[in-house]
Amino acid sequence: MYFICSLLKLGGYYVSTFYHVWRCIYIASKKDELLINEAINVDELMVIGPNGEQMGIKSREDALTVASFAGLDLVLMSGTKTPAVAKIMDYNKYRYEKQKKQKEAMKKQRETNKDLKEYRLSPDIDIHDFETRVKNAREYLVKGHKVKGFIRFKGRQMSHPERGREVLNRFAEKLSDISSIETQVKQDGRIMTIILAPNK
Repeated sequence: MYFICSLLKLGGYYVSTFYHVWRCIYIASKKDELLINEAINVDELMVIGPNGEQMGIKSREDALTVASFAGLDLVLMSGTKTPAVAKIMDYNKYRYEKQKKQKEAMKKQRETNKDLKEYRLSPDIDIHDFETRVKNAREYLVKGHKVKGFIRFKGRQMSHPERGREVLNRFAEKLSDISSIETQVKQDGRIMTIILAPNK
């Protein structure tokens, strides 16, 4: 306690230094984080300024001094090159913008990879089963997902494919208020399908 109070009495200088070093170590220990400031263990660095300007090769100490004077961080961008490359920047802002871009990219990926829910129908499906599938498909479409209706013809059903086509078209018609046909009815062997996409 006495030690801590003594540090505080010294104008917070040591506390500030301790926090600065702790922040560097904490960030460096996290996965996918770049090394910053005192955590950088490279003797010479090719330094890039905060505006992208080339500042030449500097010693680690000189680069840290420049960064500190600017009130920014020295960030190791590439430690595998010779010389290593470091940039002077606001690392917290850099991390925030990077995370923001990653979230936006993930959001776009989710939008393009919407789940496709499949519903099996049959040429002679009864009204109750048909309405149940329509109801379930509606709930899925409302959530923004695509729906695939399909029929697998068995035995003599293959001689009357128009019945399957009629069922799939009726399926699409029942859901036409919230969806549109993305892929028209098509048959591949014994399988006949239709794909519906939610209206934007």
